Amino acid sequence: QVQLVESGGASVQAGGSLRLSCAASGSADFMGWFRQAPGKEREGAAAISTGGGRTYYAESVKGRFTISRDSAKNTVYLQMNSLKLEDTDQYYCAANLVRAVPLSHASYRYWGQGTQVTVST
Repeated sequence: QVQLVESGGASVQAGGSLRLSCAASGSADFMGWFRQAPGKEREGAAAISTGGGRTYYAESVKGRFTISRDSAKNTVYLQMNSLKLEDTDQYYCAANLVRAVPLSHASYRYWGQGTQVTVST
């Protein structure tokens, strides 16, 4: 069993930065960050392999978001720069792949409760 707790969501102006954190209790392998707006499907933003050597990004965030992990703290981070209005979403952390598609919401066994990111002008 893995429990995930996200933090770091906030309201920020367009062009600004935020760093989200996801602390895992238990044995987490692949981890990912997903986002979802009301009424829309949850979409993958970024994912990272167990050792941190491989990362994956959605085209919409590539070059602006960076996923990383601190294995000693069992925590994964999402550094978000140059935030846009369309980045406004509830962000969710996920852990432990059950399918080899790291940016698919159907691929993870465990989910956090989410943290809200709101980008405004």
